[in-house]
Amino acid sequence: MQTHAVRVRDLRKTYGDRAVVDGVSFDIEQGETFALLGPNGAGKSTTVEILEGYRRRSGGEVEVLGADPGTAGLDWKSRLGIVLQSTSQSGLATVRELLRQFAGFYPDARDVEEVIAAVGLEPQAKTRISRLSGGQQRRVDVALGIIGRPELLFLDEPTTGFDPHARREFWDLIRILQTEGTTILLTTHYLDEAAQLADRVAVIAAGRMQAIGPVAGFGGSEARVPLVRWTEDGVSREQRTDDPFGFVTTLGARLGRAPADLEIVRPSLEDIYLRLVAEAEAEAEEHGLTSADLADEAADTTGAGR
Repeated sequence: MQTHAVRVRDLRKTYGDRAVVDGVSFDIEQGETFALLGPNGAGKSTTVEILEGYRRRSGGEVEVLGADPGTAGLDWKSRLGIVLQSTSQSGLATVRELLRQFAGFYPDARDVEEVIAAVGLEPQAKTRISRLSGGQQRRVDVALGIIGRPELLFLDEPTTGFDPHARREFWDLIRILQTEGTTILLTTHYLDEAAQLADRVAVIAAGRMQAIGPVAGFGGSEARVPLVRWTEDGVSREQRTDDPFGFVTTLGARLGRAPADLEIVRPSLEDIYLRLVAEAEAEAEEHGLTSADLADEAADTTGAGR
């Protein structure tokens, strides 16, 4: 019995002699929320666009909902929901009119009024898209992504432009979709969003998978060793240790007083992410390639295969 919604093996995408995606492999289980994280130019968006069928891969194997995205047809596409980073919807239609139009494209669409309420646009239901704020238009994008009751939902930086309250409401909506068994692939620059919503997290940088695993314990035990910071003789110092309280006791005994500016930090998902990205980019620079170079390559071919 198939348990994975997405299966990727040794995925590669090259432009000339440059590999934007270089041997990436991962699975996403049915019903799982999987966060794919990485800086601009890391290969993250290229990977997602290949899974969506919008961009052709150069090598490797990809299976999404049991089909190859490069050759799958309209029936397969109707099982997906996609919220892109930016879209250009008809400005003349109202929110309700646009959703009704899109609902007609799917065999088992959600109720339009329920979707409008779910994304918090009931007061704007009769408002033309062109008159909505940027954040409200982003909510329309999300509504269009879920109207078809997708088996697999791609969310590419979905809360960009949302205020903090709207982000929390969006998280509540995602949790409803999770209880319904929807598989979700999320990309976001908000690390707290990934920590709140994802079952597993993967970090891609310099075109390669740097780490993958459950949010709890991500990066392994070594990455989560606590960090003790203090000031000694006017100099800021720090030390990683598995026993921070014992270290502080020993330090205080050596100094003959409580250490100044003492701080004990347990690495968060964001701390681990930043370390992984910094290490990957340093290695890439040693080979004469930066994330900016990779971003330029991807931007030059945006829309390929659409």
